[in-house]
Amino acid sequence: MEKQLLDTFISTGTSLSVSLCFSDGVSTKRDYSPVSWSEYFEMMDDVVIGGQDGPLLVLLHGGGHSALSWAVFTAAMASRVTCRVLAMDLRGHGVTQVRHADDLSTLTMSRDVANVVRATYGEIPPPIILVGHNVGGAIAVHAAGGALLPSVVGLVAIDVVEGSAMEVLHSMQNFLRGRPKSFKSIDHAIEWSVKSGQIRNLESAKGLSTHALLVLTLLCSLNERVSLRCEVEEGDSRNRCACVLQPCSVYSWRIDLSKAEKYWDGWFRGISNLFLSCNVPKLLLLAGIDRLDRDLTIGQMQGKFMMQVLPPCGHAVHEDIPDKVADALASFMIRHKFAEARSETKR
Repeated sequence: MEKQLLDTFISTGTSLSVSLCFSDGVSTKRDYSPVSWSEYFEMMDDVVIGGQDGPLLVLLHGGGHSALSWAVFTAAMASRVTCRVLAMDLRGHGVTQVRHADDLSTLTMSRDVANVVRATYGEIPPPIILVGHNVGGAIAVHAAGGALLPSVVGLVAIDVVEGSAMEVLHSMQNFLRGRPKSFKSIDHAIEWSVKSGQIRNLESAKGLSTHALLVLTLLCSLNERVSLRCEVEEGDSRNRCACVLQPCSVYSWRIDLSKAEKYWDGWFRGISNLFLSCNVPKLLLLAGIDRLDRDLTIGQMQGKFMMQVLPPCGHAVHEDIPDKVADALASFMIRHKFAEARSETKR
């Protein structure tokens, strides 16, 4: 694919006048040495035109998770189609820092997504496919339905259905109370994630935990499941770096989802009809057919969206079976001509 590079110059407004100097009727020797462009311009930049990097996948994680939950899936996706990927930590999650971090309303988080995309790609971003899991799927639906990003061309929801989500909300507090409050090491947190069935793919569960420094500075802030805060005794004056260099005795959850209960209903109520009303190609990926509610069942029979059930896996579909999810999404993108298959994957 041919790319052209254009050097662009931004002028400082400096004017240039040229004159010849004479002394006693004798011309002085002219200076033919080149002058740097920096004498007249503030900067030079390369602008790529004609390049095609494919559509932008905006990946939105589920409640209590982080952008790193998409790590293994992203690698699988990049090997199948030409695309760009933006995976962000939602408000109150990971290393995202905002004022009013406890405002987890759908409107606020949907606007966050639009603001991050604009800050990264400007007012005219590339074609966008919103992909969300669980709460992230609900936020993706609200962002697409609210036309917050005019360049959205596709919508993918992973294991998020209004009916089944509303049914389990009443037991969510019990589930959260049933989890371990803390872990003595990252290894133990990963072991619990796998043995409890929260994540069935060991590679996904391990994430970046192979390097201690990355674990404590990144993973403990980016992945809610494997711990999230290094606790020190009250009055300890050591900074975070000193804490990183010493073994942490306790790892606890990055976000307390129980405190967000007042937002739970708003995340999911009405999303089935809102999903159906989004005027873009849509894909729904489910861990089981039993998760489908009445509105989506009717919509699926009317051909309003594509659907694929991907057992055997748990709720964290894209982490448990990232290759199958990548296959499904790649087929969806190629079918709608959003992206081209990588040459090595073409049959």
